[in-house]
Amino acid sequence: MSEAKIIDGKAFAADLREKIKTEVTALSARTGGKIPGLAVILVGSDPASEVYVRNKSRQAAEAGMNSFDFVMDEGVSEDELILKVERLNNDDSVHGILVQLPLPEHINEEAVINSISPDKDVDGFHVINSGKLATGQTGMVPCTPYGCLMMLKSELGDLAGKDAVVVGRSNIVGKPMASLLLNESCTVTIAHSKTKDIEKLCSHADILVAAVGKPRMIKKNWVKKGAVVIDVGINRIEIEGKNKLVGDVDFDDVKKVAGAITPVPGGVGPMTIACLLRNTVIAFCNINDISAPDLSIIKE
Repeated sequence: MSEAKIIDGKAFAADLREKIKTEVTALSARTGGKIPGLAVILVGSDPASEVYVRNKSRQAAEAGMNSFDFVMDEGVSEDELILKVERLNNDDSVHGILVQLPLPEHINEEAVINSISPDKDVDGFHVINSGKLATGQTGMVPCTPYGCLMMLKSELGDLAGKDAVVVGRSNIVGKPMASLLLNESCTVTIAHSKTKDIEKLCSHADILVAAVGKPRMIKKNWVKKGAVVIDVGINRIEIEGKNKLVGDVDFDDVKKVAGAITPVPGGVGPMTIACLLRNTVIAFCNINDISAPDLSIIKE
């Protein structure tokens, strides 16, 4: 029996970034030299966050955008952080604002996220943008779920009528992913830690999105033959004395039955930053009241 097609998120993201770069050049010509600007605030010195922020900044610059990085001490007060956000809200050279999560425990993440102007909320986490997505209106869409959707539409084309199961109900991935699939006319179920007979539920899905944060939780008996499996999980585990990144899906097991599957690493991860750049371009266009380029779906 043939194994699943591997969905190459790294190549997909590279194609999207190249398209974004071309559009940024065209937008600069249309606006007399203006270019999108992305501001990233990092609080503290978490090594994983530092690497992620560096990658965002590098890829923004490679796409021809302005990149502004702000590092604040871990002990910064919530009021000081919100004041910084408000200054960026009023900075005309900044079109996208991202506050790297997680934040220190003494800071209310929701308060900080909701202090970002909804027009500059390129993470798509502001309550207004969340509400727009949930009600089928146009707003900023969270980057990771949108990257998943792009890959699904590239793989399957029209998603209408597909049976989709999202494993995980976080505000960052699970809930917005379900809303995006609903907006594509899928029949959507959200599964979580309290779901009964979760294996059987998943095994009926044409589309299975895993975003629960449990290493190799999903086995091949959970997966319908020929289903498309999107693995959002990134878990660091020790195997034979070495640290290894694995997803929420048991890749080697599930690829025997799935029709297509994203690997970890190299699947969903690269699409997150590419979609962040996409959102920044759209924010730039909205703020400058010009039509945004089509950066929605790339067909293979």
